[in-house]
Amino acid sequence: MGLVGKAVRSPRLPLLCGLLGVSGAVGAVMAGAWPAVAAVAGLVGGAGLAVAGLRRMVATQQAELDRLGELVERRAEQVTALSHELRTPLTMIKGSVYLLGEESPGPLTLEQKRFITIVDRQCEQVINLCESLLTQAKIEAGLFTPRLEQVDVSVIARDVVTAMRPLCAEQRQRISLDTPQVTRPIPADPMLTAQALTNLLSNASRFTSMGGSIDVRVMAIDTGIAVYVTDDGAGMTKDQRQRLFHRFATGRPLADGTGLGLVITKTIVELHGGSIMVDTTSMLGTTFLFTLPGREESR
Repeated sequence: MGLVGKAVRSPRLPLLCGLLGVSGAVGAVMAGAWPAVAAVAGLVGGAGLAVAGLRRMVATQQAELDRLGELVERRAEQVTALSHELRTPLTMIKGSVYLLGEESPGPLTLEQKRFITIVDRQCEQVINLCESLLTQAKIEAGLFTPRLEQVDVSVIARDVVTAMRPLCAEQRQRISLDTPQVTRPIPADPMLTAQALTNLLSNASRFTSMGGSIDVRVMAIDTGIAVYVTDDGAGMTKDQRQRLFHRFATGRPLADGTGLGLVITKTIVELHGGSIMVDTTSMLGTTFLFTLPGREESR
């Protein structure tokens, strides 16, 4: 009895019965086993059941989609609120640390300056994490859309590399840039493109040893623009490679970071209609490559 009750509630059963009724009626007419009137009645009844079944299936699926949409929206709101509550006091702490570092309240000893530097870096790291969580929440809520304009990716790459040089200098890392003399503009969101490249460079710097090198290359290809970011760090094993582009997985055990940067980078590239790939070998370094299409209609 329980099984029968479950079957009746299934939205697929009327659809199956209707299709069987239609096929049975058609077979009967072809075989001459039923009178024409009975065959037509079977066709009409079967078609009615099939339509009713389809409607129930569509209604059930739409209700499930609506439920999932509400869950995603609620989760995005929770992450946004949490990130905001964390970011506000952290920004105030960072501002106070800056004033201390400038020795506005008074001179500091070398040991105190070292601690101030540590606090400042940790604040910056958590603030960046909050920004990444906010961006990820927007992605999941479907609010993360690029604002396209004609941009020169080589100019964006030069700006990002220039901004990253001080960070790399702290690790005595060499960062080089190779771009064409003339790069044709492509439709892209300049801020999101810069964020994607910054994420890749930060990732490369984090996993490149002290005194290592990072190479950035921009190339014009048939379909648009390709950007390479290569480091001579430890590389990744096959198992570590498979964990890339997943939230809270960095590709390396006990590594700093949350993995959100690569997830966001992949989303940015794909929203532009491009693709991202990685070539890595354990102990032989890593190369990330992403492409951006040269025409808006290719998205």
